[in-house]
Amino acid sequence: MPDPVLAAETSDEPGEHLTARPANPGQLGRPAFLMNAPFSYSCDVANNVWMEDLTDEERVPDPSRAFAQFLDLYNYVAAEALVALLPTPRTTGLQDLVFTANLGIVLEHLPDRNTVVISRYTSPPRQAETPVGKRFFEAMGYETHVPETHFEGEAELKHLHGNVYAGGYGQRSDRETYDWMERAFGMEVVKLRMTDPRMYHLDCTVFPLTPQQTLVCTSLYDRAEIRELEKHTEIIDVGEDETYTGICNSVRLNNVLLNSSHIHDLKSGTEEYDSEVRKNRALEDIASRAAFEVTYFNLSEYHKGGALLSCMMMHLNRFSYAFPLL
Repeated sequence: MPDPVLAAETSDEPGEHLTARPANPGQLGRPAFLMNAPFSYSCDVANNVWMEDLTDEERVPDPSRAFAQFLDLYNYVAAEALVALLPTPRTTGLQDLVFTANLGIVLEHLPDRNTVVISRYTSPPRQAETPVGKRFFEAMGYETHVPETHFEGEAELKHLHGNVYAGGYGQRSDRETYDWMERAFGMEVVKLRMTDPRMYHLDCTVFPLTPQQTLVCTSLYDRAEIRELEKHTEIIDVGEDETYTGICNSVRLNNVLLNSSHIHDLKSGTEEYDSEVRKNRALEDIASRAAFEVTYFNLSEYHKGGALLSCMMMHLNRFSYAFPLL
């Protein structure tokens, strides 16, 4: 009998497995993610509007606290999943390398999960990450592709089911990238134009909860695009206030939803505190209806970089979506 831990899915449906030893984390029969320890993390260049709202002094991360917060998340995830760590090269200026969700995407619909589309960044401080990601994945034996047009990884492209994805464009990624991906990899991308500068990656507004249901802040998108998305998934609409405080910036780990919350740093009765409470309660209500639990992590040092939890984890497979919910 093959070891079930080493079994790997060969289709987008749970239950069909390879008997051979997996060649890469994507083929592993349990969740696998890529993270990067914050050795190069800084907020020197304000490359999003959240960072621009802070003064230079407010934006400086505390390295000790940043590592402690990273390790809290890493240790929790590593207890249930394989967590590969992207090495930090000695290249200077890689201030955002810790946000691995932007590095690229492993195409889930391809049977061997051995194809990675590496990002071609719009953001100037991130453009040196492309060769870092390409070298890393090629060293692991992956087939890598870099588009000719802009694309910022799985933070912009969400797998729904089968060969269907939702892709955000208009700010950091180009619509043409998804046209190329559809031709090159036999996939269908429901394209969603992003116009709110605070919601500059798709993971801010779209979170696949299950293969059948997706959290979406529909008020931030064109109605025609939402109707197209509704053909492929049941939409759970979330409000703009909850979206701005990060309800969609979640990651599913088996039957647990991981989300960032710094509520214990906030003063009770303030507007920010009340907004965080509403977001947490909304997420917990959604989770309870779908048989999920919620676990929160304080990632306040990464808020200084305009990022939340989903930014820090790149899926090497989406095995969590095969986890049975009772």
